[in-house]
Amino acid sequence: MSRSIEYGNLMHDAMRGLIRQVLLDVAANGLPGNHHFFITFDTEHPDAELADWLSDRYPGEMTVVMQHWYDKLEVTDEGFSVTLNFGDAPEPMYIPYDAIRTFVDPSVEFGLKFEQQESAEDDDAALSQIDESELEVAEETPKAAEIVSLDSFRK
Repeated sequence: MSRSIEYGNLMHDAMRGLIRQVLLDVAANGLPGNHHFFITFDTEHPDAELADWLSDRYPGEMTVVMQHWYDKLEVTDEGFSVTLNFGDAPEPMYIPYDAIRTFVDPSVEFGLKFEQQESAEDDDAALSQIDESELEVAEETPKAAEIVSLDSFRK
């Protein structure tokens, strides 16, 4: 197999870097104005850490809200830890960036969605199913040049 540029992975890395920068700022300065976050993540990710009762209640996926009350936000290169309030029960959790599926700040209508990674075999199978006609680029006929007379702009 030949080497290729994996734009999808590069884009995901850049988006995770953006989330990291935002959380670093919030950890240092708090949430500004009306900003708040809805973060959906994979509760079954091997590096995610949350209380058993939460992972039992939310198998597969969970959305947390960072808004009015959160504590002990610590941001690392791989993920972040935060304590959130669930019905007056503070619960610490660790969320790796790789586990994040969506990151939304509804106060400014900003959101990121991470497509789920498929295995290389699935990618190869999907690529082999693409019809060659889908890969052809339609050629546009060049447009005729438009000549503008500058005489009408002279005084």
